Amino acid sequence: MTASLAQRLDLLRDCVPLRARPEIWGRLTRVVGLTLEAVGCPMMLGDRCLIETRGGRSVEAEVVGFAEQKLYLMPLTSVEGLQAGALIRPLGGAGNISVGMQLLGRVLDGTGQPLDGKGPLRAHEQVGLQGAPINPLHRAPIRSRLDVGIRAINALLTVGQGQRLGLFAGSGVGKSMLLGMMTRFTSADITIVGLIGERGREVKEFIEDILGEEGLARSVVIASPADDSPLMRLRAAVLTTRIAEYFRDQGKNVLLLMDSLTRYAQAQREIALAIGEPPATKGYPPSVFAKLPQLVERAGNGEPGGGSVTAFYTVLTEGDDQQDPIADAARAILDGHFVLNRRLAEEGHYPAIDIEASISRVMPQIVDKDHLQRAQRFKQLYARYQQTRDLISVGAYAPGSDKETDLAIERQPHFKRFLQQGLHESSPLPASFQALQQVLGKADKVDKA
Repeated sequence: MTASLAQRLDLLRDCVPLRARPEIWGRLTRVVGLTLEAVGCPMMLGDRCLIETRGGRSVEAEVVGFAEQKLYLMPLTSVEGLQAGALIRPLGGAGNISVGMQLLGRVLDGTGQPLDGKGPLRAHEQVGLQGAPINPLHRAPIRSRLDVGIRAINALLTVGQGQRLGLFAGSGVGKSMLLGMMTRFTSADITIVGLIGERGREVKEFIEDILGEEGLARSVVIASPADDSPLMRLRAAVLTTRIAEYFRDQGKNVLLLMDSLTRYAQAQREIALAIGEPPATKGYPPSVFAKLPQLVERAGNGEPGGGSVTAFYTVLTEGDDQQDPIADAARAILDGHFVLNRRLAEEGHYPAIDIEASISRVMPQIVDKDHLQRAQRFKQLYARYQQTRDLISVGAYAPGSDKETDLAIERQPHFKRFLQQGLHESSPLPASFQALQQVLGKADKVDKA
């Protein structure tokens, strides 16, 4: 009888509505710069919350650290109107984002909301902001070439589908122009552009003047300008990568352009220093160098038969210092790097790619032997001229002293024209290789003569 009663009670328990769990709110206790301190609400790292202001507005913030019972929050927007004791309502985790083909042609902010005034997003599929990592042994190897439409890159620094590259340059050397050209000319199915921490003026100029209607039609742009909070800039970079991952999972070949990885690192530095993390290398805390590979490793190929994310990350080398901590860390975790030279840019040479200082680490695996030999021959002759450039300019080099140097000097104007390309000029892979053959073919004839 007792067992029967217990069974009946278990059956009835499912029919009785359970009492709602109480919602625990916290209070704001301190504001120092952009760091907010709160007590009274149990939240985990990465959880979001809303802080109520006296005027009825809510400020969204995220948990970035804690000490004993004290939580450290970082706001996504302006903190105007906050006061001591303001109520804090937990929202849970980072939440989901809307994705789908309807995102093409749209411009979003760091939270995934539209900035372009074209109305609400029509994408109804929801995915988490943090994608699941792929087992490195399950990734497809890089075996296919990606056409980026830039002659110097296609012929001498060939890019593979799923490769991750850095674009290293100082300010004003043409990074944005080169990114815009690749966006318009690439053979990738979809382009995802992340403008992280750049000047607000450049966002509209990049979209209208550099990207253009043709490029925007098959692109998604995520913009978080320099006046956004550091947390918003971090989320914009993560959102850019997550949208690229989504389209890769749909079997698309995606080109991911992020400008810039340095601003992402600086945003993480601002957050880490604000919550008390000690600086390690030239003012950068250790968490910055831990965050970089976590972001970069999410790009690349998916599983065999799936899509790919080929990523270009611009790296701002302050003072053109290639040994800058962020530049050095990025170079170690990327699959190649293209260096833009300020001297070339000042000479009107665009794109200002320094062929000697640049490398594509996967090129030997994705091009045939003939292509690789011709690219190496081009670099040899180009480097020979650069080594004797100063002697030639002052007239100290005597023609006939060295056969290779004479050949490099004779072919230098042809090499220079080969490396230059107009802003609206596209050079597909076959045309780029054909141009390389023509330049070196003439050089071989001169050598034999």
